[in-house]
Amino acid sequence: MKQSIKKSIFVSSLLLAGTLTIVGIGSFAAQKASDSKDAAVERTRQQVKMLDDLYKTAIILVNEHYVNNPSDFPAATAGKAIFAAMNKNGWHEVRLLGLTDVLIKQENKPSDEFEQAAAKKLLAGEPAPEEVVEKGGKRYLRVATGIPVVMEKCVMCHENFKGNKGNIGALSYTVPVVE
Repeated sequence: MKQSIKKSIFVSSLLLAGTLTIVGIGSFAAQKASDSKDAAVERTRQQVKMLDDLYKTAIILVNEHYVNNPSDFPAATAGKAIFAAMNKNGWHEVRLLGLTDVLIKQENKPSDEFEQAAAKKLLAGEPAPEEVVEKGGKRYLRVATGIPVVMEKCVMCHENFKGNKGNIGALSYTVPVVE
C-alpha cells in the first residue's frame, strides 16, 4: 500500500511538471535569436527546451518528495548542484536567478546585461529575449526561462512568494550551439 501511494505521488508530480511545462513554465521567447533560420541555432534551441523541462521536473520532484520543512535540503540547492556538475563536465552553463527583492543568496542576482534584461521582461510577464553570442571563436545560445511559484511548498521557505502569480526566478542558459 505504501508503495502504491508513493507511485501515485510520483505520477502526480510528473503530471504536474508536464502541465507546468504546457502552461508556460518551460515556455520560450517568441522573439527568436536574430539568425532564427540558422539550423544549428534551432537544434540548440530544442536542446535548451529539453534541458529546461528536465531541470524543472527534477527540482519539482525533489521539492515534492524530499522537502517537508524549512530545515530540509532545498530543491533549488539540489538543482544548482546538478547545474554545477554539467558546467564542470563542459556541457553548458545554467544559473538560477532570483527575480524578487528578497534574495537568499546574492550569487543568484542577475549578473550581466542579458540576465538583467531577461529579468525585467520575465517580471513584466513578457517572454525573455534570447541571443547568440561568440566566445573564443565558438557560438553560444543564451536563453532565460521563467520560474513561477508552482506549489505551496515553495511558500513554506519563501513567505515573500505567497500569492505571487508571476515569475519569481529564472534559469539562465549559455549553451554551445550544436554546429
